[in-house]
Amino acid sequence: MLNVEQIRQDFPILDQEVQGEPLIYFDNAATTQKPNQVVQQLVDYYQKDNANIHRGVHTLAQRATEQYEASRQILADFIGVQSNEIIFTSGTTAGINFLARSLVQPRLQPGDQIMVTRLEHHSNLVPWQELARRSQAELVFAPMTATYQVDLAALQVMDTNKLKVIAIQHVSNVLGIQQPLEAIVAWAHQHDILVLVDGAQAIAHQTLSVKELDVDAYCFSGHKMYGPTGIGVCYLAERWHEDAQPFNFGGEMIHQVFDTYSNYKEAPWKFEGGTPPIAQAIALAESVKYLQNHGLMVIRQHEEALTRVLIQGLQQVEGVTLMAEGPLDQMGHGIVSYNIDGVHPHDAATAYDLEGIAIRAGHHCAQPLMRLLQVPATLRASLAMYNTMAEVESFIETTRKVKEYFQYGA
Repeated sequence: MLNVEQIRQDFPILDQEVQGEPLIYFDNAATTQKPNQVVQQLVDYYQKDNANIHRGVHTLAQRATEQYEASRQILADFIGVQSNEIIFTSGTTAGINFLARSLVQPRLQPGDQIMVTRLEHHSNLVPWQELARRSQAELVFAPMTATYQVDLAALQVMDTNKLKVIAIQHVSNVLGIQQPLEAIVAWAHQHDILVLVDGAQAIAHQTLSVKELDVDAYCFSGHKMYGPTGIGVCYLAERWHEDAQPFNFGGEMIHQVFDTYSNYKEAPWKFEGGTPPIAQAIALAESVKYLQNHGLMVIRQHEEALTRVLIQGLQQVEGVTLMAEGPLDQMGHGIVSYNIDGVHPHDAATAYDLEGIAIRAGHHCAQPLMRLLQVPATLRASLAMYNTMAEVESFIETTRKVKEYFQYGA
């Protein structure tokens, strides 16, 4: 069982009042808070080891380089891949843009197809819209079931002659629903179709073996897994290292520079031009250790229990409409989107804030999904390992108060 009270001691930001009320932080799908151990790693690097990596023979440079590359190995072990398949980026968005420009664009011909879903975060949609425009390719949307998963049966009868890549989220940032990646990858690879995954909402909530998933690429961000902002990871399967071209050109990624041309280092370094986010990468490895110390399976069980009570509680509040409902193996990532009848989500979120509760309101960078749901925006509560059952119960009671205030008191 997860010792949540002990964990909360590592997150001093949670021990404060907002609007005169104890803070309840339910906006973890946007960003998680950072434990003392991760913050201290940043401080230690800047106070003790700050130097540029790979470029100096002095002691500080060697220490910084060793820590940076050790972090790469820790991230590789965490998701079950080789260290040379880990490319450090500034976040999921940067990883997806890198894949679009470096891996996919050289493979596209006019008329080829790129497949996405209508559930994608804009960061996994807009880059593909732009690539389709530049390459004169066609952006197509995957068929979906009534429960917002890719319709595997419909895929089986699709014409795949022009389909070159599927870019898909692992877990929806709005609905919390997980896609059946194993089945999608198995089908896609039968037809030589790349599968590139936005894993931002999955990475902190389940054990993961990217190698077993057999995806071609998998991107995620540090700040959604208790790590710093400004750091992310793009796993790129080694089989694509020669095909993918560098996206950022400049220092560090080169092997030799001649007057009119250059050649480049091997992967992953050829994809990491310029000074990388050194401190952030080292601190991200610390967040991985933090997750591993508490156990991802135990964390998942805790979050599933909270999610179950949250969903059941909201279902019992008259006038609350959940955007999606399903079994916890598909929705157990602590993300619940809903609306309160007759109340704009922004107004409701302000009312929650007056009670010390931080939740998200808006289209969540998923406007095509909002159109599919036929709503302009939703409320979203999202949970993390440090949230408690008492907070969930308080949140449900506050939801009743918010509904009644706008129904009777406004």
